[in-house]
Amino acid sequence: MTDLRYPIGTFEPPVRSEPYERQARIAQIAQAPAALRRVVSGLSDAQLDTPYRPGGWTVRQVAHHLPDSHLNAYMRMRLALTEDEPAIKSYAEERWAELPDARGAPVELSLALLDALHARWMLLLGALEPVHFARAYRHPEMGRVPLDMAIALYAWHGRHHVAHISTLRERMGW
Repeated sequence: MTDLRYPIGTFEPPVRSEPYERQARIAQIAQAPAALRRVVSGLSDAQLDTPYRPGGWTVRQVAHHLPDSHLNAYMRMRLALTEDEPAIKSYAEERWAELPDARGAPVELSLALLDALHARWMLLLGALEPVHFARAYRHPEMGRVPLDMAIALYAWHGRHHVAHISTLRERMGW
C-alpha cells in the first residue's frame, strides 16, 4: 500500500546537479501552478474541504499551502543570491494551514498567486549563471542549503502536494 503522506516518495536530496538535471527540476517548478489548477478543477466546496488522508490537510489547505511555501522558497533564494549564506527563518506550516484564509478562502486566490509567483520565479532562475546555483542559505533545521538543493526540494514539493490531491481524486472517484 502506498503511504498517503508521501504518494511520490520522500524527498531525496540530489547527490549532484548537472545542468540538465537542474533544468528538469526548474521545469517541474514551472509546471506546478498548472498541475495544481488541473487537480482542483471542478471540485465542489465539499470536495475541497475533504482531507487528502485521515488526519491530513484538506484539499483547500493544500492548495493554499503551496503558494505559502513557494513564496518562502522564492524569498530564501533571493536572500541567498544577495547575501552571504543568510540565516533564514522557518515557519510553522501546520499553524499557517489552520489560519482562516487557509481553511476557507476560495482556492482561485491561491491559484492566481501561484501563477504570478512562479512566473516571477522562473524569470529569476532563468537569468542565473551556473555559479549562482552553489550559493546557499542556512536553514535552522536543514543547515546549509545550496540553491541547487532548494530547487530539487521545491520541484519535489509541488509534485508531492499535487499527488496528494490527484490520489485522493482517484480513491474517491472524483
